[in-house]
Amino acid sequence: MINSDQLTRVRITLIASFVLLVSAFVISVASGYVSLSPAQLWRTIIGQGTPKEHLILFGFRLPRIFVTILAGMGLAVSGAILQSVTRNPLSDPGILGINAGAGLMVVFYVMFFSGESSIYLYALPLFAMLGGIAAAAFIYLMAFEKGEGVDPVRLVLIGVGLSAALCGAILTLSTRLEREQYDFFANWIAGRIWGDDWVFVLALLPWLLVLLPIVYVKSRVLNTLNLNEQVSVGLGVHVERERLILIFISVALASVSVSVSGGIAFVGLMAPHIARSLVGPRHQNVLPVAAILGAILLLAADTIGRVVLDPSGIPAGVIVTIIGAPYFMYLMVKK
Repeated sequence: MINSDQLTRVRITLIASFVLLVSAFVISVASGYVSLSPAQLWRTIIGQGTPKEHLILFGFRLPRIFVTILAGMGLAVSGAILQSVTRNPLSDPGILGINAGAGLMVVFYVMFFSGESSIYLYALPLFAMLGGIAAAAFIYLMAFEKGEGVDPVRLVLIGVGLSAALCGAILTLSTRLEREQYDFFANWIAGRIWGDDWVFVLALLPWLLVLLPIVYVKSRVLNTLNLNEQVSVGLGVHVERERLILIFISVALASVSVSVSGGIAFVGLMAPHIARSLVGPRHQNVLPVAAILGAILLLAADTIGRVVLDPSGIPAGVIVTIIGAPYFMYLMVKK
């Protein structure tokens, strides 16, 4: 049970996080190579802007911003699931190699389908998910010890090693790409938000609309899996079945997110930790706060990258890594 003081704290945190996300959204919409004043934004939203302002807002910025928000939510919730299921505070889909597995399939997509009809873009998240699932299955099997379950330390070490191996395979395959395709994939590896069209929003949105509610429904199971495995079994939880289901959902969320946003790590590591420090360990509270914080982190990183170095910008993945790498090392020392 949650007492009234905790409930008030959760509500305040949710409201403050949402206000911060809206503020980041407005700043991101107005910022860029061509700035839009509040008056220009309002005029364009109500249909009275110039063709140039309409193109900038609805053709370029809004699709990219929505992709960034959705991808940040997916990565944050994915990280929250992994940290609870594996009982490892260092778990993150980027660190464990899941993103790299998804990226390998994105390379195959670029090699064979990039010149086809845009209908294939809707299948891109599925391609990425297959690669993420394969990587996660390998990591899980290698880290699993009979009678003891998944060893957290081995999980991280195998994940880091697999991530490096897959990145090497990605770079090797990318040398076979044409110049334009290679430039695209260099940006993908760096974590540049490349899904800047409404088709990418439509490709990503259905996955999150289906998977995020399922995760929230299973928040009680996540609470139980945080306990000792014997305690979870005693409470009537089918541990292995629920663990596999949740890992599948986590991998799916991370894979479909990076398929349209680029290879971005550390969002899934930082957002859940910050959320737990604000609202406590209950996943009914952690999941929505982590999702909003993940969206804020990635949106802020992308906005900073676009503004600092116009017009090419700095990839959002680089900005997040600058923040996330020291945070990861801090957690390594602490935990």
